[in-house]
Order: sequence, then C-alpha cells, then structure tokens
Amino acid sequence: MSAPQIPGWNHISSGKIRDLYVKEDDPDQLLVVTSDRISAFDFVLDTVIPDKGKILTQLSKWWFDQLNIENHVISMDVPEQVAGRAMICERLEMFPVECVARGYLTGSGLAEYRKDGTVCGIELEDGLTEASRLSKPIFTPAAKAEVGEHDENVSFERVVEMVGEDVAAALRGATLNIYSQAAELALERGIILADTKFEFGARPDGSLVLADEVLTPDSSRFWPADQWEEGKPTPSFDKQYVRDWLTSEESGWDRNSGENPPALPAEVVEKTRARYIEAYEVLTGEKFSA
Repeated sequence: MSAPQIPGWNHISSGKIRDLYVKEDDPDQLLVVTSDRISAFDFVLDTVIPDKGKILTQLSKWWFDQLNIENHVISMDVPEQVAGRAMICERLEMFPVECVARGYLTGSGLAEYRKDGTVCGIELEDGLTEASRLSKPIFTPAAKAEVGEHDENVSFERVVEMVGEDVAAALRGATLNIYSQAAELALERGIILADTKFEFGARPDGSLVLADEVLTPDSSRFWPADQWEEGKPTPSFDKQYVRDWLTSEESGWDRNSGENPPALPAEVVEKTRARYIEAYEVLTGEKFSA
C-alpha cells in the first residue's frame, strides 16, 4: 500500500503503520500520518482496520495533552486528505531505543522470567506468574529493528553502550515517570496499563522530547481492571482478535512458514475496530467520531 501524495509535503519514509513526510519549505517540520494498516507477528497485513489511524492519532493527542512532559506535536491543522489521522511534529534526532515500562508480568517478559527469573536482565522476586503485579514498574528497553524484524529486548547496560550513560538514565527516568502518570490516570477509568512503550528524540539543544505515538492499543497493553486476575491471561484492548484468528485452524496459516498472513474475515475486522474504539472512549470519556 503506497503512501498518498500530499501537496506541500514530500514523502520520506513508511513504517508498518505510519507514513512520514517533510514540509517542502521547512525541513524541521514533519507530517506523521497514521494509516489503517495493522501488523501482527511482524507482518503488515493486507487487510486494513477502518478508522484505526484516526483512533490512534486522536488518542495519542489526548495523552500528549494529559502528560507532564515535552512532546513533538506542533499542530493538528493538517491537510484535509489526512484530517484526523495526522499530526505536524518537530523533527528530532530519534534514539534507537524502544523505551518499555512494565508494571505487570506477561508476554515476552513472563517468558524470560520463567526461564531465568529476570526481565531484560533485571532480577525479579520469586513466585510471580501470568499477570502478576510487580512491586514497582521496571524499565525493559528494546533495540529498534527494521520493518519486518522483531525488536530485541536488551539490558540497561546495552542502552548505555548505545546512547551514553546520561541519555540512558534520562530515558529510563522519563519512561517510568510517564508510565506512572498514565497508569494512575487509566486506573481511574477502570483500565490497567500493564505495559507500554515510548519513543524519544532530542532537540538540537539536547533536551528530551516524547515522540511518535503514545499510550495507544498498538503500543500498550490495556486490561479491564474488573477482569484482571493474577495467574490468568487478561483480555486486552488491542488486536488480540487478529492474533487469535491468525493462529487458529480456520486461518490455515502457519506463522513459521515465512508466508504472508491471509486476509482477515469481516467479523475479525469489525471486532478489532470496536475494541480500539472502546479503548478510546473509555480512556478519554469522549465519543469517537470518524
């Protein structure tokens, strides 16, 4: 799926979900356009989720407004053809680190814990299990991978090697600070923020700026607080319907085959869209309008 042509903006790159443009007369301004594409198991699927780009963009903007940290948003006054799904943002020097915060144990963190008793090299107490709440949130970074590759969990010491001790400490501090702010706000709305990832960049003066998307169902694990139970998987406000269908016998797809996943059935598309909208509406308290 090719990125759209947008007058006054030059397309410079595309990721799994976002298309990036630079302003023709101001190279310090970027247009970040969020598509309706969806990815699973490091594949970008052929099927899109209608309005997903608008939901992610508008939820990110809402969070940027709630958080007490500098962010990259300049304006939401974007070209009409990408209205609602794009932001005009500062051009930053991005750090090659996915800054992950975990407050609960699940996913790849749980798998590592069961094997070694650690998550990204951080030793955790004994006796934890699926969905256990950690005694305090932890910073579990990953090295960014190319499109189609999987981000690699790394230790804090590896982040120091990548960006230097001062920047690594700043990234860890900002990540845990934002997580704590967001987790408290989400819990007030009946949602547990189990884990999330952030991306940061630096301005020319070296100041740290929160960038990319933030606290969406694509970058976060949101759990309904009233359905959380330690020891059991908790349903998430995310693309779990997609993952579940792709790994079911009905799909006929083998995720280890190297072949692209099949098209999604209409029912899976609609259930996934509804879950994203529900996350937006519960968190913001606002009705989603496409």
